[in-house]
Amino acid sequence: MNPTDASRSRRRLVVMISAAVVVLLLVGVGVYGLVSGPRTTSSDPPPARPSPTAPGTTDRAPGELAPIPETDDPEEFARLVAEALFEWDTTTGLMPPDHTSVLLAVADPSGIEQAGLASDVAGYLPTRDTWVELRKYSTTQHLEITDVFVPEAWAEAEAQAQPGQLAPGTTAYTVEGIRHRQGIWNDKPTSSAHEVAFTIFLTCPPDGDPCYLLRLSVLDQPLR
Repeated sequence: MNPTDASRSRRRLVVMISAAVVVLLLVGVGVYGLVSGPRTTSSDPPPARPSPTAPGTTDRAPGELAPIPETDDPEEFARLVAEALFEWDTTTGLMPPDHTSVLLAVADPSGIEQAGLASDVAGYLPTRDTWVELRKYSTTQHLEITDVFVPEAWAEAEAQAQPGQLAPGTTAYTVEGIRHRQGIWNDKPTSSAHEVAFTIFLTCPPDGDPCYLLRLSVLDQPLR
């Protein structure tokens, strides 16, 4: 490979590592299904949430992803979700659906928002083909959180909602941070950093039950 070809190849790698993931075309809080009227009741119990592995245990198989710990603190939960959403390693043998499953495990236990959430998460993860390509360069990613806050726009959404349209304890947190990616090129480490922002919609029931995840905004189109 001549120097020109090598330079072009390296530029393609840097672009791949730095590129923002594909986003979904969603506009407004209402699109997320959060303000959709009172939920119908059912005699059937909601699906059980899987129990997380206790800290310090070794019940997980090698390469298996750790579950998101349960908490009734909304900001802590938002941080845990944000970290799980962005942290991945292409060398583990896992694929994007494995990471999606971790987020769906803490989704709305009624299942109402699950399909929408799965689509939201897909907008943050590389496609299968991109993942396979990134694996050639041992690419990893993690999020450095710089700020977490309830956006002013959420107060407007609450004000517009009719009584009973939002479950008690439902809120939104906008997360700002720096997405870091690392990889190997010609046996040498390479990395990139990219500022990101997004909003997490969640519910922390007032009775002290664990928080659960509703939906995600489009990446880099958060509520402010």
